[in-house]
Amino acid sequence: MAALKRYVTAVRSAELARRSGRVSQFFGLVVESAGPDAFLGEVCEIYSRSQRQPISAEVVGLRDGKVLLMPYGDLRGIAAGSEVIATGRPVGIPIGGALLGRVVDAFGRPLDGKPLHAGGAQSHFRLEPHNPLSRSRIRDVLETGVRAIDCLLTLGKGQRVGIFSGSGVGKSTLLGMIARNVKSDVNVIALIGERGREVLEFIERNLGAEGLRRSVVVVATSDQPALTRCRAAYSASAIAVAASAAWSTW
Repeated sequence: MAALKRYVTAVRSAELARRSGRVSQFFGLVVESAGPDAFLGEVCEIYSRSQRQPISAEVVGLRDGKVLLMPYGDLRGIAAGSEVIATGRPVGIPIGGALLGRVVDAFGRPLDGKPLHAGGAQSHFRLEPHNPLSRSRIRDVLETGVRAIDCLLTLGKGQRVGIFSGSGVGKSTLLGMIARNVKSDVNVIALIGERGREVLEFIERNLGAEGLRRSVVVVATSDQPALTRCRAAYSASAIAVAASAAWSTW
């Protein structure tokens, strides 16, 4: 019965008809397409005439019967008339214990050159905020392992705190110290807007093998499109929520 239910669910969620459209124009990072019949937040693929791999884009609006998309990649090679295919799936992120100790991009794809098997589980990209009355109060102390913070700026579990300083002062070094020594089961670290050359330095020098072993690092460097960097923040939040809900199975 359970196997039959899986098949019924797969058939109901399958795309039985191909929904396609054509690029009519684009300006800046916004692509305007005549079709397909897509919903807001759906992922579409734009096919270039010069590249084999399509460019993923998200439906961000509708105007005068046209579909507005924002791409997650470089638009070079895209021209008026390029085909746009609707995938039928909303924006999501793969989750699961396979992410632990890994470095992934905003889409959950591995950046460390190793295969990733996330078990096929997908989390919604943008999660609904919790009811404010269902949130737990901050009662317990979070030990970061950094004595200056634990003694002079004691943090609580569930608290948000900002680290602000100029460049080269040591924000990344302090973040790495906290990730290595904090009393937590899973760390989710989002490196958004970092320079490309600084990502590897942070992972190897500041985070280290010990910190990476119980961390998930989501990376979107400063040279990537704004929508990709925004997605990385949502992806890291979705991974953190999934880890906090089922960390014992990770």
